[in-house]
Amino acid sequence: MYIAIAQINCTVGDIAGNAAKILVAVKQAQQAGAALIITPELALSGYPPADLLLRETFCQLCQHALIQLAQSIDDITLIVGHPSFDENKLYNAASIIHKGQIQHTYHKRILNKSPFFNETYYFDAGTQPYLFELEGVTFGIDICADFWLGHLPAETDHPQPDIVLVLNASAYHINKQVSRYQTTHQFIKHTGISVIHTNLIGGQDELVFDGASFAMNGQGELTHQLDEFVETIELIEIQNKQPVKGKLMPTQSPVASIYQALCLGVHDYVRKNGFPGVLLGLSGGVDSALALSIAVDALGADQIRTVMMPTRYTADMSLEDANEMVKLLGVKHIECNIEPLFDLYLKKIAEDFHISPDPADFNTMPENIQARIRGTLLMALSNYTGSMVLTTGNKSEMAVGYCTLYGDMAGGFAVLKDISKTLVYQLCEYRNQIQRVIPERIIRRAPSAELRLNQTDQDNLPAYEILDGIIEAYVEKNLTPAEIIALHYDEADVTKVIQLIHSNEYKRRQSPPGIRITHCDFGTAWRYPIVSHSGTWATLTAE
Repeated sequence: MYIAIAQINCTVGDIAGNAAKILVAVKQAQQAGAALIITPELALSGYPPADLLLRETFCQLCQHALIQLAQSIDDITLIVGHPSFDENKLYNAASIIHKGQIQHTYHKRILNKSPFFNETYYFDAGTQPYLFELEGVTFGIDICADFWLGHLPAETDHPQPDIVLVLNASAYHINKQVSRYQTTHQFIKHTGISVIHTNLIGGQDELVFDGASFAMNGQGELTHQLDEFVETIELIEIQNKQPVKGKLMPTQSPVASIYQALCLGVHDYVRKNGFPGVLLGLSGGVDSALALSIAVDALGADQIRTVMMPTRYTADMSLEDANEMVKLLGVKHIECNIEPLFDLYLKKIAEDFHISPDPADFNTMPENIQARIRGTLLMALSNYTGSMVLTTGNKSEMAVGYCTLYGDMAGGFAVLKDISKTLVYQLCEYRNQIQRVIPERIIRRAPSAELRLNQTDQDNLPAYEILDGIIEAYVEKNLTPAEIIALHYDEADVTKVIQLIHSNEYKRRQSPPGIRITHCDFGTAWRYPIVSHSGTWATLTAE
């Protein structure tokens, strides 16, 4: 007996397109001799559909597409994920279809309460497990959180399946596959039941689904491991009611997986939203260099246009390195000196507001004016061409407000929003190992915004390895200031960084969406109030 895993890239709201994709996978599996094919969670609607589920018409269209899909299924059994109305309740469901008929519809019993999905807001919880038999093998069905947040088919008052089939829309973050293996091992250790996971791939807003579907037999041995970030239909052979060892794709390094996640996130955000390409402000610095290499790998050089906008503070090496990189990657490039515009702004401010025209007297005003001129020009090009502006700021800068509203934050998608500065360098090194596309000097030189004379980032910030360590400890690990100081960070640095994180919440709220690669990012996972008095509670130690 053969089971097909349909690791497919579905688009939220494209019900007809998703149904067509599922049907193609079914035909392919049928031709390969599979008796059963499994799709990811909510494959028919795309995941997560969020407030589309509040539209009655949307749910009706899903039901209509399910019926049409069922009519196209003959000598193979399909398990398809979809939203389902039943007795005025809405469920996250999976239907078993065979010979044109919906044999049964299973309702997800454990709903994900995370801020990324908030399924309890949209769905009612199912109450009953479901087992079915095919060619002498008994299968159980779980939908994602059913398995990961508290497996139910192992209840002693129900018959036990030979194999549990898990329909997943499990989003990527660093080392996510390790935790998936651990949970599956733990389940098998206690039950001896084989498990087959089918996972979604693709970018959806700030989430990336990595696929990486896999199977383990009743001894806890990995029998199948599919590619990350790649659509594929894979057959699993079943003998003696267990999966037989088959395709095992090698595990990638964490940095390689992160890079692929960023590329897929950019590709799907641009393509699924129908943009013809992207625009990117190139500075000769490491962040824009990484963003450019990701954009080219995701979309192709012919879909990218870069703009270099120097001023009096732009170093010659920045211009040289930017020009070298666009030649290495073969992208269209424009150089637009904004010094005349900058001078006009300074002159106008001096004349009308009676402020000294000397930039040294303005504090950060002239720095932000430069950034906003650049943002305005990029958005003007975006309006004219229809291409989306890809912002280049990283998580470290976003965390502490080292960025300019309506300037370098202006754009449609923030590819590095969840990428720390230290990780930026690691990703650049990784990309150059594949092929040198980032000039070495960009990676080695001291980072600078080049908004004033002889400026470096460390004029105002701790060294990035210190800054990033504090941000990770506070944001991702939820440690107290005292616990972070105990990790041998300077108390003054810890206090400063935490205060900057909270005082810049208003900026993060106005930033474009960006790809999540950590367990806790500055998108949906971070919801601190803009108005709050953090001076007291942020410095308290845990008792």
